[in-house]
Amino acid sequence: MSKLLHIQSSPRGDRSASISVATLFLQTYQAANPGDDVETLDLWEADLPEFNGETVDAKYAVLHGQSQTTTQVAAWNAVVKIADHFKSADKFVLSLPMWNFSIPYKLKHYIDILAQPGLTFSFTPEEGYKGLVTGKPLVVIYARGGAYAPGTGAEGYDQQSAYIKQFFDFIGFTDIREIFVEPTLSPTKDEAVAAAGLAAAEAGSKF
Repeated sequence: MSKLLHIQSSPRGDRSASISVATLFLQTYQAANPGDDVETLDLWEADLPEFNGETVDAKYAVLHGQSQTTTQVAAWNAVVKIADHFKSADKFVLSLPMWNFSIPYKLKHYIDILAQPGLTFSFTPEEGYKGLVTGKPLVVIYARGGAYAPGTGAEGYDQQSAYIKQFFDFIGFTDIREIFVEPTLSPTKDEAVAAAGLAAAEAGSKF
């Protein structure tokens, strides 16, 4: 039995294009894999610890092999708990809207918690940076109001998919599959969502 973690980063519920397409993916995935455990992590409901000064100091203590204060230990343990939960999954689905050409701040907060030395990546002078989350596939479902595909003339504004791919590649992912729902602010929104839904349903049955 595998565990699939769906990381949901839109606050719009059933009005969200990314969530509606992700739901179709999960429906066909569960039909094809009835024994698997599927969990949705709603980042707007999750209790994410603040990444404040104490947490930053705790991170650098780990990075430099130094001892931590009692406060830093507590702050670091909260980070480890989030990272361990993430790493417990075997497969991932990430659904997100584009906000100001990038990603929602709740997702950035989650990523800032995950991107920690010894948890999701390592560093040595000899090898440099090395991702520690390996052998796990990821499907990313992006919703965007405009069209940002290559050839549209707006691809340079896409700091959404570029950032997501770079981060997950950094922590060790090599199997990253993408589904785009765009343009959701045009008269053809319904057609765009339907087409992405079909692609998601097919992908879910084979994931």
